[in-house]
Amino acid sequence: MSAPIFSTMGCRLNAYETQAMKDLVGQAGLEGAVVVNTCAVTAEAVRKARQEIRRLRRENPDARVIVTGCAAQTEPETFSAMDEVDAVVGNTEKMAPETWTRLAADFVGETERVQVDDIMSVTETAGHLIDGFGTRSRAYVQVQNGCDHRCTFCIIPYGRGNSRSVPAGVVVDQIKRLVQRGFNEVVLTGVDLTSWGADLPSEPRLGDLVLRILKLVPDLPRLRISSIDSIEVDEALMQAIATEPRLMPHLHLSLQHGDDLILKRMKRRHLSDDAIRFCEEARALRPDMTFGADIIAGFPTETEAHFANALRMVEACDLTWLHVFPYSPRPGTPAARMPQVDGRAIKDRARRLREAGSAAVVRHLEAQAGRSQTVLMESPEMGRTAHFAEVHFAAPQTEGALVSVTPDGHDGRHLTASAAVCGPHPARSALAAG
Repeated sequence: MSAPIFSTMGCRLNAYETQAMKDLVGQAGLEGAVVVNTCAVTAEAVRKARQEIRRLRRENPDARVIVTGCAAQTEPETFSAMDEVDAVVGNTEKMAPETWTRLAADFVGETERVQVDDIMSVTETAGHLIDGFGTRSRAYVQVQNGCDHRCTFCIIPYGRGNSRSVPAGVVVDQIKRLVQRGFNEVVLTGVDLTSWGADLPSEPRLGDLVLRILKLVPDLPRLRISSIDSIEVDEALMQAIATEPRLMPHLHLSLQHGDDLILKRMKRRHLSDDAIRFCEEARALRPDMTFGADIIAGFPTETEAHFANALRMVEACDLTWLHVFPYSPRPGTPAARMPQVDGRAIKDRARRLREAGSAAVVRHLEAQAGRSQTVLMESPEMGRTAHFAEVHFAAPQTEGALVSVTPDGHDGRHLTASAAVCGPHPARSALAAG
Protein backbone atom coordinates (compact mmCIF):
# COMPACT_ATOMS: atom_id res chain seq x y z
CA MET A 1 0.00 0.00 0.00
CA SER A 2 1.14 3.57 -0.72
CA ALA A 3 1.67 6.32 1.83
CA PRO A 4 -1.27 8.68 2.40
CA ILE A 5 -1.49 11.84 0.32
CA PHE A 6 -2.62 15.11 1.95
CA SER A 7 -3.97 18.20 0.22
CA THR A 8 -4.55 21.36 2.28
CA MET A 9 -6.67 24.29 1.21
CA GLY A 10 -7.32 27.58 2.97
CA CYS A 11 -5.83 29.02 6.14
CA ARG A 12 -2.78 28.40 8.32
CA LEU A 13 -5.01 26.67 10.85
CA ASN A 14 -5.94 24.08 8.25
CA ALA A 15 -2.25 23.56 7.53
CA TYR A 16 -1.62 23.13 11.26
CA GLU A 17 -4.37 20.52 11.48
CA THR A 18 -3.13 18.68 8.40
CA GLN A 19 0.17 18.20 10.18
CA ALA A 20 -1.70 16.75 13.17
CA MET A 21 -3.70 14.47 10.87
CA LYS A 22 -0.52 13.15 9.30
CA ASP A 23 0.56 11.94 12.73
CA LEU A 24 -2.87 10.49 13.52
CA VAL A 25 -3.15 8.70 10.17
CA GLY A 26 0.34 7.30 10.58
CA GLN A 27 -0.42 6.04 14.09
CA ALA A 28 -3.65 4.43 12.83
CA GLY A 29 -1.82 2.67 10.00
CA LEU A 30 -4.18 4.04 7.37
CA GLU A 31 -2.48 3.56 4.01
CA GLY A 32 -3.50 4.15 0.43
CA ALA A 33 -5.65 7.18 1.22
CA VAL A 34 -5.99 10.73 -0.08
CA VAL A 35 -7.04 13.26 2.59
CA VAL A 36 -8.36 16.62 1.37
CA ASN A 37 -8.60 19.32 4.07
CA THR A 38 -11.06 21.83 2.61
CA CYS A 39 -11.85 25.52 3.11
CA ALA A 40 -15.33 27.08 3.17
CA VAL A 41 -14.53 30.79 3.39
CA THR A 42 -16.07 31.52 -0.04
CA ALA A 43 -18.18 29.72 -2.60
CA GLU A 44 -15.08 29.77 -4.81
CA ALA A 45 -13.15 27.88 -2.11
CA VAL A 46 -15.78 25.13 -2.13
CA ARG A 47 -15.67 24.97 -5.93
CA LYS A 48 -11.89 24.62 -5.83
CA ALA A 49 -12.21 21.87 -3.22
CA ARG A 50 -14.48 19.86 -5.52
CA GLN A 51 -12.06 20.46 -8.37
CA GLU A 52 -9.12 19.30 -6.25
CA ILE A 53 -10.97 16.14 -5.20
CA ARG A 54 -11.70 15.22 -8.83
CA ARG A 55 -8.07 15.86 -9.81
CA LEU A 56 -6.72 13.71 -7.00
CA ARG A 57 -9.14 10.90 -7.85
CA ARG A 58 -8.01 10.94 -11.48
CA GLU A 59 -4.37 10.83 -10.45
CA ASN A 60 -4.96 8.18 -7.76
CA PRO A 61 -7.75 5.93 -9.09
CA ASP A 62 -7.15 3.20 -6.50
CA ALA A 63 -6.89 5.50 -3.49
CA ARG A 64 -9.53 5.98 -0.82
CA VAL A 65 -10.53 9.66 -0.82
CA ILE A 66 -11.39 11.23 2.54
CA VAL A 67 -12.71 14.79 2.64
CA THR A 68 -12.54 16.90 5.79
CA GLY A 69 -12.18 20.56 6.82
CA CYS A 70 -14.60 23.47 6.98
CA ALA A 71 -16.40 22.77 3.70
CA ALA A 72 -16.93 19.16 4.75
CA GLN A 73 -18.29 20.40 8.08
CA THR A 74 -20.72 22.93 6.59
CA GLU A 75 -21.71 20.98 3.46
CA PRO A 76 -21.25 17.25 4.16
CA GLU A 77 -24.01 16.37 1.70
CA THR A 78 -22.18 18.16 -1.12
CA PHE A 79 -19.13 15.95 -0.77
CA SER A 80 -20.85 12.70 0.18
CA ALA A 81 -22.78 12.99 -3.10
CA MET A 82 -19.55 13.04 -5.13
CA ASP A 83 -18.67 9.71 -6.73
CA GLU A 84 -14.99 10.44 -6.10
CA VAL A 85 -15.42 10.61 -2.30
CA ASP A 86 -15.27 7.57 -0.01
CA ALA A 87 -15.71 9.29 3.37
CA VAL A 88 -16.54 12.72 4.81
CA VAL A 89 -15.06 13.67 8.20
CA GLY A 90 -15.98 16.74 10.27
CA ASN A 91 -13.60 19.25 11.81
CA THR A 92 -13.92 17.77 15.30
CA GLU A 93 -13.68 14.19 14.11
CA LYS A 94 -10.52 14.80 12.09
CA MET A 95 -8.64 15.60 15.31
CA ALA A 96 -9.79 12.42 17.06
CA PRO A 97 -7.42 9.41 16.90
CA GLU A 98 -10.33 6.98 16.99
CA THR A 99 -11.70 8.40 13.72
CA TRP A 100 -8.64 7.32 11.79
CA THR A 101 -8.39 4.03 13.64
CA ARG A 102 -11.94 3.19 12.59
CA LEU A 103 -11.27 4.22 9.00
CA ALA A 104 -8.12 2.10 8.89
CA ALA A 105 -9.86 -0.94 10.38
CA ASP A 106 -13.10 -0.83 8.45
CA PHE A 107 -13.09 1.70 5.66
CA VAL A 108 -16.18 0.67 3.69
CA GLY A 109 -17.86 -1.88 5.93
CA GLU A 110 -19.65 -0.84 9.11
CA THR A 111 -17.88 2.52 9.33
CA GLU A 112 -20.24 5.38 8.59
CA ARG A 113 -19.40 7.11 5.34
CA VAL A 114 -20.22 10.54 6.80
CA GLN A 115 -18.76 11.32 10.23
CA VAL A 116 -19.79 14.92 10.92
CA ASP A 117 -21.27 15.89 14.28
CA ASP A 118 -22.50 19.17 15.75
CA ILE A 119 -19.48 21.48 15.84
CA MET A 120 -21.28 23.86 18.22
CA SER A 121 -21.12 21.25 20.98
CA VAL A 122 -17.31 21.25 21.00
CA THR A 123 -15.77 22.94 24.04
CA GLU A 124 -12.04 22.19 23.72
CA THR A 125 -9.29 22.66 21.15
CA ALA A 126 -6.96 19.94 19.95
CA GLY A 127 -3.89 22.11 20.30
CA HIS A 128 -2.10 19.52 22.37
CA LEU A 129 -1.73 17.15 19.42
CA ILE A 130 1.38 18.70 17.89
CA ASP A 131 3.98 21.29 18.80
CA GLY A 132 3.48 23.38 15.69
CA PHE A 133 4.47 23.21 12.08
CA GLY A 134 6.37 25.24 9.55
CA THR A 135 9.58 25.55 7.64
CA ARG A 136 12.99 25.25 9.25
CA SER A 137 12.70 28.92 10.23
CA ARG A 138 9.14 29.60 11.34
CA ALA A 139 6.60 27.58 13.32
CA TYR A 140 2.87 28.16 13.72
CA VAL A 141 1.14 27.38 17.00
CA GLN A 142 -2.65 27.14 17.28
CA VAL A 143 -3.80 28.89 20.45
CA GLN A 144 -7.49 29.35 19.61
CA ASN A 145 -10.21 27.87 17.42
CA GLY A 146 -13.77 28.81 16.50
CA CYS A 147 -15.63 32.13 16.65
CA ASP A 148 -18.48 33.50 18.74
CA HIS A 149 -19.28 36.32 16.32
CA ARG A 150 -21.72 36.14 13.43
CA CYS A 151 -20.57 38.43 10.64
CA THR A 152 -23.23 38.38 7.94
CA PHE A 153 -20.85 37.24 5.18
CA CYS A 154 -19.09 34.48 7.11
CA ILE A 155 -19.79 30.75 7.23
CA ILE A 156 -16.69 29.91 9.29
CA PRO A 157 -18.36 29.74 12.76
CA TYR A 158 -20.50 26.92 11.40
CA GLY A 159 -17.37 25.12 10.24
CA ARG A 160 -15.25 25.80 13.33
CA GLY A 161 -17.77 26.10 16.16
CA ASN A 162 -17.69 28.49 19.07
CA SER A 163 -14.49 30.07 20.34
CA ARG A 164 -12.26 27.98 22.58
CA SER A 165 -8.74 28.57 23.79
CA VAL A 166 -5.61 26.52 24.43
CA PRO A 167 -4.47 27.16 28.04
CA ALA A 168 -1.45 29.43 28.37
CA GLY A 169 0.68 26.77 30.06
CA VAL A 170 0.18 24.38 27.15
CA VAL A 171 1.11 27.13 24.66
CA VAL A 172 4.26 28.09 26.58
CA ASP A 173 5.38 24.46 26.81
CA GLN A 174 4.87 24.02 23.06
CA ILE A 175 6.91 27.11 22.25
CA LYS A 176 9.72 26.04 24.58
CA ARG A 177 9.98 22.76 22.69
CA LEU A 178 9.95 24.59 19.35
CA VAL A 179 12.80 26.84 20.47
CA GLN A 180 14.75 23.79 21.61
CA ARG A 181 14.25 22.34 18.12
CA GLY A 182 15.82 25.45 16.59
CA PHE A 183 12.91 27.58 15.42
CA ASN A 184 13.73 31.29 15.39
CA GLU A 185 10.19 32.56 14.97
CA VAL A 186 6.80 31.43 16.28
CA VAL A 187 3.47 32.67 14.93
CA LEU A 188 0.35 32.46 17.11
CA THR A 189 -2.66 31.43 15.04
CA GLY A 190 -6.39 31.08 15.53
CA VAL A 191 -9.74 31.73 13.89
CA ASP A 192 -10.53 34.74 16.13
CA LEU A 193 -7.20 35.25 17.84
CA THR A 194 -8.13 38.28 19.95
CA SER A 195 -10.90 36.29 21.64
CA TRP A 196 -8.26 34.02 23.19
CA GLY A 197 -8.81 33.43 26.90
CA ALA A 198 -12.49 34.37 27.20
CA ASP A 199 -13.41 30.76 27.96
CA LEU A 200 -10.51 30.13 30.38
CA PRO A 201 -10.48 30.61 34.17
CA SER A 202 -10.01 34.29 35.11
CA GLU A 203 -10.57 35.20 31.43
CA PRO A 204 -7.03 36.26 30.43
CA ARG A 205 -6.53 38.25 27.23
CA LEU A 206 -4.29 37.76 24.22
CA GLY A 207 -1.87 40.39 25.53
CA ASP A 208 -1.47 38.42 28.74
CA LEU A 209 -0.52 35.37 26.68
CA VAL A 210 1.98 37.33 24.59
CA LEU A 211 3.69 38.82 27.66
CA ARG A 212 3.77 35.42 29.36
CA ILE A 213 5.40 33.76 26.34
CA LEU A 214 8.07 36.44 26.04
CA LYS A 215 8.81 36.27 29.77
CA LEU A 216 8.91 32.48 30.10
CA VAL A 217 10.63 31.73 26.78
CA PRO A 218 13.50 34.26 26.82
CA ASP A 219 15.43 32.38 24.11
CA LEU A 220 12.68 32.87 21.51
CA PRO A 221 14.09 35.47 19.08
CA ARG A 222 10.85 36.44 17.32
CA LEU A 223 7.16 36.18 18.20
CA ARG A 224 4.54 37.10 15.63
CA ILE A 225 0.76 37.19 15.92
CA SER A 226 -1.48 36.49 12.94
CA SER A 227 -4.74 38.21 12.00
CA ILE A 228 -6.43 40.14 14.82
CA ASP A 229 -9.63 42.08 15.34
CA SER A 230 -8.43 45.55 16.34
CA ILE A 231 -11.57 46.37 18.34
CA GLU A 232 -10.76 43.47 20.69
CA VAL A 233 -7.14 44.41 21.37
CA ASP A 234 -6.45 44.68 25.12
CA GLU A 235 -4.17 46.92 27.16
CA ALA A 236 -1.64 44.16 27.78
CA LEU A 237 -1.18 43.67 24.04
CA MET A 238 -0.68 47.40 23.60
CA GLN A 239 1.92 47.22 26.37
CA ALA A 240 3.68 44.40 24.53
CA ILE A 241 3.66 46.45 21.31
CA ALA A 242 5.29 49.33 23.17
CA THR A 243 7.89 47.44 25.20
CA GLU A 244 8.72 44.08 23.61
CA PRO A 245 11.19 44.21 20.68
CA ARG A 246 10.82 40.45 20.14
CA LEU A 247 7.14 40.98 19.25
CA MET A 248 7.27 41.69 15.53
CA PRO A 249 6.09 45.16 14.40
CA HIS A 250 3.61 43.74 11.89
CA LEU A 251 -0.11 43.24 12.55
CA HIS A 252 -2.66 41.89 10.10
CA LEU A 253 -6.07 43.45 10.81
CA SER A 254 -9.48 41.97 10.11
CA LEU A 255 -10.96 45.27 8.85
CA GLN A 256 -13.14 43.99 5.96
CA HIS A 257 -14.25 47.49 4.88
CA GLY A 258 -13.91 51.22 5.46
CA ASP A 259 -17.50 52.42 5.19
CA ASP A 260 -19.56 52.56 8.38
CA LEU A 261 -22.87 51.54 6.80
CA ILE A 262 -21.27 48.53 5.10
CA LEU A 263 -19.50 47.60 8.35
CA LYS A 264 -22.88 47.63 10.12
CA ARG A 265 -24.42 45.49 7.40
CA MET A 266 -21.49 43.11 7.78
CA LYS A 267 -22.29 43.05 11.52
CA ARG A 268 -18.74 44.04 12.36
CA ARG A 269 -18.07 45.43 15.84
CA HIS A 270 -16.03 48.45 14.79
CA LEU A 271 -16.47 51.60 12.72
CA SER A 272 -13.91 53.17 10.43
CA ASP A 273 -12.79 55.69 13.07
CA ASP A 274 -12.11 52.81 15.49
CA ALA A 275 -9.72 51.20 13.03
CA ILE A 276 -7.96 54.49 12.26
CA ARG A 277 -7.62 55.26 15.96
CA PHE A 278 -6.12 51.84 16.69
CA CYS A 279 -3.51 52.21 13.95
CA GLU A 280 -2.58 55.68 15.22
CA GLU A 281 -2.26 54.43 18.82
CA ALA A 282 -0.20 51.41 17.83
CA ARG A 283 2.16 53.57 15.76
CA ALA A 284 2.48 56.05 18.61
CA LEU A 285 3.73 53.14 20.74
CA ARG A 286 5.81 51.52 17.99
CA PRO A 287 6.61 54.01 15.20
CA ASP A 288 7.79 51.31 12.78
CA MET A 289 4.57 49.29 13.06
CA THR A 290 3.36 47.94 9.71
CA PHE A 291 -0.20 46.83 9.02
CA GLY A 292 -1.84 44.39 6.68
CA ALA A 293 -5.60 44.03 6.34
CA ASP A 294 -8.41 41.91 4.92
CA ILE A 295 -10.81 43.97 2.77
CA ILE A 296 -13.87 42.71 0.92
CA ALA A 297 -14.76 44.30 -2.42
CA GLY A 298 -18.35 44.36 -3.63
CA PHE A 299 -20.21 43.46 -0.44
CA PRO A 300 -23.99 43.47 -1.04
CA THR A 301 -25.47 47.02 -1.35
CA GLU A 302 -21.97 48.53 -1.75
CA THR A 303 -22.09 51.68 -3.91
CA GLU A 304 -19.18 53.55 -5.45
CA ALA A 305 -19.36 55.98 -2.53
CA HIS A 306 -19.13 53.11 -0.05
CA PHE A 307 -16.23 51.64 -1.99
CA ALA A 308 -14.44 55.00 -2.03
CA ASN A 309 -14.41 54.84 1.78
CA ALA A 310 -12.86 51.39 1.63
CA LEU A 311 -10.13 52.76 -0.64
CA ARG A 312 -9.56 55.69 1.72
CA MET A 313 -8.89 53.27 4.58
CA VAL A 314 -5.72 52.12 2.83
CA GLU A 315 -4.30 55.62 3.20
CA ALA A 316 -5.98 56.55 6.50
CA CYS A 317 -4.55 53.49 8.27
CA ASP A 318 -1.38 53.48 6.15
CA LEU A 319 -1.96 49.85 5.25
CA THR A 320 0.80 47.95 3.45
CA TRP A 321 -0.12 44.30 2.95
CA LEU A 322 -3.67 43.95 1.60
CA HIS A 323 -5.60 40.71 1.28
CA VAL A 324 -8.42 41.61 -1.12
CA PHE A 325 -11.45 39.34 -1.34
CA PRO A 326 -14.00 39.85 -4.12
CA TYR A 327 -17.32 39.15 -2.42
CA SER A 328 -19.08 35.93 -3.30
CA PRO A 329 -22.28 34.82 -1.56
CA ARG A 330 -22.15 31.88 0.82
CA PRO A 331 -25.45 30.00 1.07
CA GLY A 332 -26.74 30.08 4.62
CA THR A 333 -25.35 33.52 5.46
CA PRO A 334 -27.49 36.67 5.84
CA ALA A 335 -25.40 38.56 3.27
CA ALA A 336 -26.35 36.04 0.59
CA ARG A 337 -29.96 37.26 0.91
CA MET A 338 -29.04 40.95 0.55
CA PRO A 339 -29.14 42.84 -2.79
CA GLN A 340 -26.03 41.75 -4.66
CA VAL A 341 -23.52 43.94 -6.52
CA ASP A 342 -22.95 43.32 -10.23
CA GLY A 343 -20.09 40.89 -10.76
CA ARG A 344 -18.25 43.19 -13.15
CA ALA A 345 -18.30 45.96 -10.55
CA ILE A 346 -16.98 43.56 -7.89
CA LYS A 347 -14.11 42.51 -10.15
CA ASP A 348 -13.25 46.14 -10.99
CA ARG A 349 -13.30 47.24 -7.35
CA ALA A 350 -11.12 44.31 -6.29
CA ARG A 351 -8.65 45.31 -9.01
CA ARG A 352 -8.56 48.91 -7.77
CA LEU A 353 -8.00 47.78 -4.20
CA ARG A 354 -5.17 45.51 -5.29
CA GLU A 355 -3.61 48.39 -7.21
CA ALA A 356 -3.78 50.53 -4.08
CA GLY A 357 -2.17 47.69 -2.16
CA SER A 358 0.62 47.34 -4.71
CA ALA A 359 1.32 51.07 -4.50
CA ALA A 360 1.44 50.81 -0.70
CA VAL A 361 3.95 47.97 -0.92
CA VAL A 362 6.18 50.05 -3.19
CA ARG A 363 6.09 52.95 -0.71
CA HIS A 364 7.02 50.60 2.13
CA LEU A 365 9.88 49.02 0.19
CA GLU A 366 11.26 52.40 -0.81
CA ALA A 367 11.27 53.43 2.86
CA GLN A 368 13.02 50.20 3.92
CA ALA A 369 15.71 50.05 1.23
CA GLY A 370 19.01 51.25 2.61
CA ARG A 371 18.03 50.57 6.21
CA SER A 372 19.64 47.86 8.29
CA GLN A 373 17.28 44.89 8.70
CA THR A 374 17.24 41.64 10.62
CA VAL A 375 15.98 38.98 8.24
CA LEU A 376 14.76 35.45 8.96
CA MET A 377 15.85 33.22 6.09
CA GLU A 378 13.03 31.06 4.74
CA SER A 379 15.18 29.64 1.94
CA PRO A 380 18.79 30.16 0.85
CA GLU A 381 17.67 33.02 -1.41
CA MET A 382 14.75 34.60 0.47
CA GLY A 383 14.01 35.85 3.97
CA ARG A 384 11.57 38.23 5.68
CA THR A 385 12.12 41.35 7.71
CA ALA A 386 10.40 41.95 11.02
CA HIS A 387 7.77 43.87 9.02
CA PHE A 388 7.17 40.77 6.85
CA ALA A 389 8.71 42.19 3.69
CA GLU A 390 10.50 39.66 1.52
CA VAL A 391 14.21 40.16 0.91
CA HIS A 392 15.74 38.34 -2.06
CA PHE A 393 19.48 37.68 -1.88
CA ALA A 394 21.93 37.39 -4.76
CA ALA A 395 24.16 35.11 -2.69
CA PRO A 396 22.78 32.11 -0.73
CA GLN A 397 22.34 32.37 3.02
CA THR A 398 21.78 29.77 5.74
CA GLU A 399 18.16 28.66 5.77
CA GLY A 400 16.56 29.29 9.15
CA ALA A 401 19.20 31.81 10.25
CA LEU A 402 18.65 35.37 11.39
CA VAL A 403 20.95 37.61 9.36
CA SER A 404 21.72 41.33 9.33
CA VAL A 405 21.44 43.04 5.97
CA THR A 406 21.03 46.46 4.43
CA PRO A 407 18.85 46.02 1.32
CA ASP A 408 20.21 47.89 -1.67
CA GLY A 409 16.91 48.30 -3.50
CA HIS A 410 13.62 46.69 -4.49
CA ASP A 411 11.79 45.45 -7.56
CA GLY A 412 8.31 46.65 -6.59
CA ARG A 413 7.38 43.45 -4.79
CA HIS A 414 10.30 42.68 -2.47
CA LEU A 415 13.59 44.07 -1.24
CA THR A 416 16.85 43.02 -2.85
CA ALA A 417 20.27 42.47 -1.27
CA SER A 418 23.61 41.26 -2.56
CA ALA A 419 24.53 39.44 0.67
CA ALA A 420 24.19 39.53 4.44
CA VAL A 421 26.24 42.21 6.16
CA CYS A 422 27.22 40.29 9.29
CA GLY A 423 26.27 36.72 8.50
CA PRO A 424 24.04 34.61 10.74
CA HIS A 425 23.17 35.80 14.20
CA PRO A 426 23.36 33.30 17.05
CA ALA A 427 19.86 31.88 17.02
CA ARG A 428 19.29 32.33 20.72
CA SER A 429 20.67 35.84 21.20
CA ALA A 430 19.37 37.79 18.24
CA LEU A 431 16.58 40.23 18.94
CA ALA A 432 14.82 40.77 15.66
CA ALA A 433 13.56 44.30 16.10
CA GLY A 434 14.56 44.77 12.47
